[in-house]
Amino acid sequence: MKNLFNVGLALGVVLLTAACAPMPEAPKTSKIDKIPVVSPTVSAEAQQRFLKRKVAIARFTDETRHGNGFFHNKDGDRIGKQAMDILSSKLAATDKFILLERADIAKINKELKMGNLAALNIPADYLIIGSVSEFGRKTDSDVGIFSRTKKQLAYATVNIRLIDVKTGQIVYSEEGSGEAFSQAGSTMGVGKRAGFDGTLGDKAIAAAIGKMVSNVVENLMDKPWRAYLLDIQDGMYFISGGASQGIMEGDTFKVFKKGKTIKNPQTGLPLELPGTEIASIKVAQIIGKDGRNEVSLCRVEKGTIPTDFSQLYVEADF
Repeated sequence: MKNLFNVGLALGVVLLTAACAPMPEAPKTSKIDKIPVVSPTVSAEAQQRFLKRKVAIARFTDETRHGNGFFHNKDGDRIGKQAMDILSSKLAATDKFILLERADIAKINKELKMGNLAALNIPADYLIIGSVSEFGRKTDSDVGIFSRTKKQLAYATVNIRLIDVKTGQIVYSEEGSGEAFSQAGSTMGVGKRAGFDGTLGDKAIAAAIGKMVSNVVENLMDKPWRAYLLDIQDGMYFISGGASQGIMEGDTFKVFKKGKTIKNPQTGLPLELPGTEIASIKVAQIIGKDGRNEVSLCRVEKGTIPTDFSQLYVEADF
């Protein structure tokens, strides 16, 4: 009986202690603040305006042994046209140029030798001419006791020259080489057998051009954007270029008088000295539907523009 009393007493103490103990606090529900929406940061490069350059790409020449073969027809120059198409697509992908095609490479080379490129009246700021100087394929096979591996390799070397249409001067040149390969093998008769891969030549030329296209773009964009005065009517000046090149109403441009042209005794080529700023003009209206027939109407903001437009050019400072 005494033991039963002791057990009851102990149980009562436990229950009393539990009743007096503080109840655990319910978890607090914290107020969730609205997460501020952060607008994406626009890089300085994206904010920077640029005007598209007009670039003409001449058909590349095939200077390889195949291209100089007796039975090769220059009019059917598949490799040269292929290189031109690849370069055109890569430049077009940058959305920084208005591209024109010039297939008459023979006339261009003739006028270049005579130093009279302007006679062709190419409607562009710069002309790209190029050549495929190396192109070929080879196949390597590795045959073991139980295995066989076949590797097809295509290689190409492409040369590019960038020419100022107005002066005929080569302002940039570069060479690029590229390779492409495919491989297939089998072990104890199990595996893939490689047939002729006709795409490797395209990939090799694309790799060669891809190695230098960023430098070509950089050099084109480093050159100052220029336009030319075309006419004046009722006090409004017409300049070449329009919306397709990125010109907007309200844009202001500087008008320069060409510097003196001298002959470089080291190279024998003509060299134009820096021009002199004589006026500034502001775009009031843009006329035309595409890059071939667009013009911008401008008012003079300051300075005086002479009537002889042949010695003048317009330049942007952005």
